[in-house]
Amino acid sequence: MKSRETKQTDLTALTESLQKSTSAMVVSFSGVTVQKDQEFRNSLREAGAKYEVVKNTLARIAVKGTQFENASEHFKGVTAIAWTENDPVVLSKAISKFMKDNADIYTFKTGVVDGKLVDLTQLTTIANLPSKEELISKLLFVLNSQAQRIVTVINAVPRDLAVVIDQIGKQEGRAAGTPAVEAAPAAAPAVEEAAPAEAEVTETTAAEEAPAVEVAVEETVEAAAEEAPAEKVVEEAPEAEAEEKAE
Repeated sequence: MKSRETKQTDLTALTESLQKSTSAMVVSFSGVTVQKDQEFRNSLREAGAKYEVVKNTLARIAVKGTQFENASEHFKGVTAIAWTENDPVVLSKAISKFMKDNADIYTFKTGVVDGKLVDLTQLTTIANLPSKEELISKLLFVLNSQAQRIVTVINAVPRDLAVVIDQIGKQEGRAAGTPAVEAAPAAAPAVEEAAPAEAEVTETTAAEEAPAVEVAVEETVEAAAEEAPAEKVVEEAPEAEAEEKAE
């Protein structure tokens, strides 16, 4: 049996611990075995919670002046308190799961979360919420995803700019140089077409002038032929005069 001093020490320790806590769950049990009690304690320890079976009178004194004072009316029969300074969702998950798996042994009396009483239905709702660690993990994932998107966009800007500049350069090249090069072959046929035209004109002119030259030559020859007998007549005339004189 505990002495008065030991009881006072336990009360002081419980009161100070509860004053630092953010949430507490009050449960009861019947026919519990040592093995089952140890399993329950281990699950609460993993959740970062403390657990203690207390006398109702001691519990009422311990919670007086704290946010758990509203739970005093539930301190009847066998009473055990689980409390934590950490995330209340983690404790709610542990209590809710163990109550469900061992409903024939453990009974949920009441809970206090941020100074408000919660029943078993509300406890289950809280237990279904993501824990602080899960929320932080999701937040980090979102932030990391956004950071990766920002890096991707930043890296894409120079790449896209280079593509745009390259396209602009190609378009300016087409506007300045390429059409002139393509236009040159178009002008060449005009020169080639002009050359045959001049050749045809030259050939036509030569063809037209050739008969004229031939006609001129023929006229010159005929004129020479007509003048030749006259010279002969002139040459023969003295001989005729000599013959006449001789006679």
